[in-house]
Amino acid sequence: MIDLVLKVAVNAVALLVAANVVPEFKLAFQNKPEDWLEIAVIALVFAIVNSYIKPIVKTLAMPIGFLTMGLVAFVINGGLLLGTAWIVNQAKDTLDVGFAVGGFPPHWGYETIGCAVVGSIVISVVGTVLNLVLVPRKIVGF
Repeated sequence: MIDLVLKVAVNAVALLVAANVVPEFKLAFQNKPEDWLEIAVIALVFAIVNSYIKPIVKTLAMPIGFLTMGLVAFVINGGLLLGTAWIVNQAKDTLDVGFAVGGFPPHWGYETIGCAVVGSIVISVVGTVLNLVLVPRKIVGF
């Protein structure tokens, strides 16, 4: 259970960093406590997408991954980020946070793909650094 909470917290921090670094990555919210809960819901959706859909897509794209020497992973991560934006947009009535990647949803274009790939790289770097910081937790046994 604590692993899920840490994964959601790491994803929330990574999404906030990407929203501040990548120009067209929009995660608009006010600094209210209920907005932080909505950020946690978006991070939970992103964690679920990465945990359940990503292994299936990476397995299906394995031949392309061999041909491109793994570079297709950036496109897969960007696609999963766009999928998360679409899922969150479907719950727009209940969630009050604006979450858009390169204008998607509702607009689709080459800016969307570029923003998703750059955003996924930023999220991967921040997630990796935070997971490296949290490794001693697993050694101690918490």
